Amino acid sequence: MRTAPAAGRGMTLIELLVVLMLMGLIAAMSVPLLSGGVSGSELKGAAREVAAGLRFARSDAVASRRETRLLLDLEQRTFRVDHDARTHSLPKQVELKLFTAQSDLVDEKTGAIRFYPDGGSNGGRITIAAGERKYEVDVDWLTGRVAIAD
Repeated sequence: MRTAPAAGRGMTLIELLVVLMLMGLIAAMSVPLLSGGVSGSELKGAAREVAAGLRFARSDAVASRRETRLLLDLEQRTFRVDHDARTHSLPKQVELKLFTAQSDLVDEKTGAIRFYPDGGSNGGRITIAAGERKYEVDVDWLTGRVAIAD
């Protein structure tokens, strides 16, 4: 009776590395599909969309020489700007928080950030979060400057 040569008894190192690499690729592709959450690019896109809305509200206030508000609905995850009929929707999986002046809170789920004709604002912060990741869109009360911080 003869024994098989040593090379035929097991797997080579290259075969093991190929199998591990394939398993890693499959895991990397399937985790985002199973999580059902918001991707980092969607979250950042939502923050940029809110910042663009705030900048639009500020420029509208300066151009029209009247106060303009960005109204934020925390429950529906939508916002709109005074004097603009469009309503902008954010991803349903994000969590929104609004920090603004007490006088601009409509109720516990709706509030606004107000811009004045001189470009200033009442100031505030909108936090857009999904899990551990979050972006904060800040509005400076004196200058009305809008900035995104992560």
